[in-house]
Amino acid sequence: MKIAVDAMGGDYAPGEVITGAVEWAKNTSNQVILVGKQESIGHELEKHVYDQSLVKVMNASQVIGMDEQPALALRKKKDASITVATSLVKQGLADAVVSCGNTGAQMAAALFLLGRMEGVERPPIGVSIPNQAGGTTLLMDVGANVDCKASQLLQFAALGSAYAASVQGIVTPRVALLNNGEEAGKGNSVSVEAYAMLSQQKNLNFIGNVEGRDLFNTKSDVIICDGFTGNIVLKSIEGLAMFVAKLISQECGMVPKALTKLDYTQVGGAPLLGVKGISVVCHGSSRSNSVYSGMNIASACINNNMVQRQQETIKSLI
Repeated sequence: MKIAVDAMGGDYAPGEVITGAVEWAKNTSNQVILVGKQESIGHELEKHVYDQSLVKVMNASQVIGMDEQPALALRKKKDASITVATSLVKQGLADAVVSCGNTGAQMAAALFLLGRMEGVERPPIGVSIPNQAGGTTLLMDVGANVDCKASQLLQFAALGSAYAASVQGIVTPRVALLNNGEEAGKGNSVSVEAYAMLSQQKNLNFIGNVEGRDLFNTKSDVIICDGFTGNIVLKSIEGLAMFVAKLISQECGMVPKALTKLDYTQVGGAPLLGVKGISVVCHGSSRSNSVYSGMNIASACINNNMVQRQQETIKSLI
């Protein structure tokens, strides 16, 4: 297994990214390809003891900043680290790409180089959030597509169901639509239309609408929404977790270990679904442990044939 890592992407790159990647290679005996400015990567690698057969370096002379416009930056910076790393997957020289850099640029690189799966209009990003049973629930889309049609929400459901089945090992994932009420007629016109389309699917276990208060219970395994709603929900969870942690710390002098499950820096990463390759998007503020976790997610996607399972589920839609 070979994973290409955008060593220059993220707030703490290249140091934290390289630390996480080197540790992952050491503990899994799989190969890592660090992509970025060779001199910078080499300087950081001098701080580590590692098997040189497992850690390779691929030079990329440019970096796309977090504030750059993705499509324009990709056109101007042909030798950007995220572009070179994604091209390794396209060429079959790596099995997946992991980046903590500009999310838009990573998505654009995946679309231009890897391409969308047939039947997928807009690839979404899915994030696993903790639930009351001690497991996780997949929430998607969380920011890739702010305006969505009902047909695209249906595609998200198929992709999320395939991910939950293949990577998370859920035999028949329960898929729900995030709405402002449980009744079939609730929500805006897109939600109502999406509900009707989802209800017609024989190969999806659609259980209906769920509300915001159901995010952390065990009613569903996959929750679907547009990226505008999903991103607000995700950032609200992050903000609430930090707020509650601070309140408890001020009162009790410590933060309960359970609250770390809501710490976005511990999540690791989220797969970009619906593209013909594995691209894992990590938080821009990722430290080495989050990079490590993101690489574990990429590894699970590789080992469980996630791309093939998604393609099969998309083809089964009616």
